[in-house]
This record gives sequence, structure tokens and C-alpha cells, in this order.
Amino acid sequence: MRSTMQDFPLTIGGLMKHGTTVHADSEVVTATADGTRRETYAELGKRAAKLANGLRSLGIDSDQRVATFQWNNAEHLEAYLAIPSMGAVLHTLNIRLFPEQLVYIANHAEDQIVIVDDSLVGLLAPHLPEMKTVQHVIVAGPDAASADLDSLRESGKEVLLYDDLLADQPEEFEWPDVDERSAAAMCYTSGTTGNPKGVVYSHRSAWLHSQMVTTGNIGSISFHDRVLPIVPMFHANSWGLAYAALMSGASLCMPDRWLQAEPLCRFMNESKPTVSGAVPTVWNDVLGYLDKDPSKKPDSLRLILCGGSAVPVSLQKALEERHGLLVLQAWGMTETSPVASAGLPPVGADGDAQWTYRGSQGRVACGVEGRIVADDGSEQPWDGTAVGELEVRGPWVTGGYYNSDDPEVDQKFHDGWLRTGDVGSIDELGYIRLSDRAKDVIKSGGEWISSVDLENALMAHDDVVEAAVIGIPDEKWGERPLASVVVREGATLTAAELCEFLSKDFAKWQLPDSWAFIDQVPRTSVGKFDKKVIRKWYAEHEIDVEDAKS
Repeated sequence: MRSTMQDFPLTIGGLMKHGTTVHADSEVVTATADGTRRETYAELGKRAAKLANGLRSLGIDSDQRVATFQWNNAEHLEAYLAIPSMGAVLHTLNIRLFPEQLVYIANHAEDQIVIVDDSLVGLLAPHLPEMKTVQHVIVAGPDAASADLDSLRESGKEVLLYDDLLADQPEEFEWPDVDERSAAAMCYTSGTTGNPKGVVYSHRSAWLHSQMVTTGNIGSISFHDRVLPIVPMFHANSWGLAYAALMSGASLCMPDRWLQAEPLCRFMNESKPTVSGAVPTVWNDVLGYLDKDPSKKPDSLRLILCGGSAVPVSLQKALEERHGLLVLQAWGMTETSPVASAGLPPVGADGDAQWTYRGSQGRVACGVEGRIVADDGSEQPWDGTAVGELEVRGPWVTGGYYNSDDPEVDQKFHDGWLRTGDVGSIDELGYIRLSDRAKDVIKSGGEWISSVDLENALMAHDDVVEAAVIGIPDEKWGERPLASVVVREGATLTAAELCEFLSKDFAKWQLPDSWAFIDQVPRTSVGKFDKKVIRKWYAEHEIDVEDAKS
């Protein structure tokens, strides 16, 4: 027996139509150097149609890839809607990648057009000649006309201004019926080894992921909300926040390039977001800024979604207890669209129990399945003790990489499951607790030491701003921990003092033997701690390392 329900496609086009008509009065607010600029969702829909018409005039008529090289702003959102909805594929280029990686992914994806922000022309231009399949470059933004367009033209590509392209286009577009399982967007992982790997999202996966993000277990987003995606739109589609806002009718607050604590807090106080999302390093900077001037606190924020790397409980406590800002830790990866779980504590959990759950990666979202697998391939019990690699599957989890030619990397996928590379446990209530990335686990004398647990404990010290822990070779034990620490301005700390601070929670053999005091922990292109740089510093003797006993 079959149901009587209509087979209605789940597409970005359908999401766009709903958001820009039913919620025509919602708005997009984009930060500028001295204020904001705004457009309603009704205007957003018309401009998306104009963009689709403009792209069609340049030959985009099927599933060609159209790349964006942009900050989070209104023009980028217009591309987010127009490109997939017209049947093409949105490819968000990471503006912080190394040049050779940027060129590689543009060529690997076979991008036909690049839309670039006026402020990023100088970053793109030197590498444009190497992007072999790109034919057109469209310069967007309020200052596009005064950008260095000649530097782009030197590549031999046709260069157009975004507003000129849209100027004479109709405000309506004949949006095609798109197969919900066809490609909507693609994003490349910023892998630590080898070339970046392409993940291709379908219309269906994006639609389902957006719906999940709006639920009460994750963002609880409605048209009463105003959503601020600080996480870049080139990083796993901004954690799905842009599409979730269109689906729910929530207004969007776009920070553009103004991502430092002072302009970010100023923008939040002007645009009044209720929900935001960013990696921990952003909120750590905001915390430091608000500690110096609590009057700049954005009172409108009811929820901060935080992820990308482990979110220290100390950071969550400080933001909540000192500034009334609630943080919910979420977990995911480019391969999972990315949100797969969130750390909402169970009913009745309070005191220390609440923080135990909020320090976890949370329960998997409905639609995602997770399991812990040991080295021998056996599935481990959900007892909070058994440790192994986390594997996941679901309708917004990728089953492979785009045109991959790396058999070793392809081993991440087996029997319908994705091997995440994260090591941890799952407890009786289904809460995931990750202790490390598989490549970051420190194995000392046959026993595992969690770098994440050490980092979180160190960052709970009042005078520690940031901390990153790696394993370094040791003749006797195989590996031992090296802690790199950023000390709060005006404070002084010694390795011995920090070892004593850690000793209340860690056994003596787990404490770092080696310490380095640095100005800042290096970041990856998406704002996570970049431990491979610290390993390089250590290997090449570029940091001063001291013994804890000295």
C-alpha cells in the first residue's frame, strides 16, 4: 500500500519562494564600515531572480559551478538562493586557503564564474590566471566600481560589475523544477594532508538540514528571531544558518568583513540578533572585549551556537555568568552539512551535571545515527566509558568525496557509514563526548591522554586566554604532551603553577612535561586551532620550550 501524500520536491528554490513571499517583511541587514545597509526578503527574492537572469545571460543554463569569493553579506545570500534554484551548483571558495589550495579546488570543481567581493579583489587577482575553467568574474559590493578591476582583467577573464549585471534584468525568473537529489552546493574540506576534498550537498540534504537547525533541540528558530551567522558562508554553508533563516522567516544579520570583537559587538547592538553562530575563538575574543567594557554587551542575543572545535566549559560559563550569554555547543563537520548534534542538557540536569552535558557534543539530531567503533571494528556500548572512533550516517551526511582520486581518504566511508576521525564515547542517554581527533590523541606508555581535556582544563584558569596541546616524541614513553599557552595580558604564569592547577583533575602521568608560552595559538582558515603549525614550530625549534620542573 502506498500513501496518498503528494511527492513534493525539497529544494532550495522552494525554500527561497517561501522565505521571500510568506516572510517578505523579514530583512537582511549587512554591516558596513560606519553602519548598516538593509533589504527586505521581498527585495532579496527580486534580486535573486535578477542574478539568475544575469547568470543565464552568461551561459549558466544547467549544473555548471558558480563560485563565490565573498564575506557574509546580502550579495552572497542572493547567490546562495539564485545559483542552486536555477539548477546550477553553488561553490563557496574559502578566502583563507593557501593560494595553491584555492587554485586546486577552483580547477577541480571546474568553476565557470566567480563572484568576488570588492574588498577581496586584491586577494583573488594574483591567482585568477591559474583558474583554467573560469570565464567570467563578477565584482560585488558597494565599492565594486572603484575596485582594482584591471588586476582582474590581466587574467584574460571577462570582468563585470554585479550591479551592472543585475541592472536591466527582470525581477522574475522562470525557476526550473529541480530534482531534489541533484547537486545544490559544494564545499571543500581544509584537510591537514593532501589536497582539499569536495563535498557536494543536494537540495534535499540542505532542506532537511535546515529544518533540523530550526528545531528546539538545536536553534529553536522562528520568524520572531534575527540570525547572525558569524561562521563564514564558505565554511560548510555557514552551518546552514542562512537557509534555516529563510525557511523559518527569521531575519538575517550579516557581519561582512567586520569580525573583530569591537565592530562585531557594535553591529550586534545595531542589528539586534537573537541567535548567532561562530567558532570558540570568536567568542573568546568577544569575552575579552566585554570583560573590559560590559556596557557593549549585545542584550538581544538569547542563544549562541558554538562549534568547529571543542567549546571549553570555562568559556561557556564566563559568557553566561559574567554577561548573560547562553552558549550551546554543536558538533559536525563539512561532511555532515555540518550540524549533527548539539549539547542541550537533559531535563532536570543542574549544577555540575548541567555543565557535564553542556561540555559534551550533545545528542545526535533526529535524522543522524551515531556509533562508537573500536580499532578492531567492533561497535562499542553506549556506556560513557568505552572509547573508539565516532561514525555517523544520515540524509545530510556525505557518502563520498567529489571526483576523489585518493584511495586512502576514501577509506573514511564504509558500509554506509562515515568515519569522522573523532575519538570518544557515547553515554546511556546518547550524549557524545569527544576526547580528541584521532590524529591528535597522545599515546603515552600505551595509555591515551586527551589533548582536548587538557586544553579545556587549562582555559579554565583565570589567566589563560588560549591553550593547545600536542603530542611530541619521547624515547621512554613514545609521546608526551606539550602545552602551548597564551597568558592573559598583565598576568604571569609558570609551567609549575599550571601543572599544580591541572593536578586536581589529572593524574601526574597525564600532565604536560613540556610547555611553551606563545602570543597566540595559530588558526586554520576557518578559525580553529591549527596544531600542525605548532608541531612544525616544535620540530623546527621555532618556539621556546621549557620543562615543567624547571
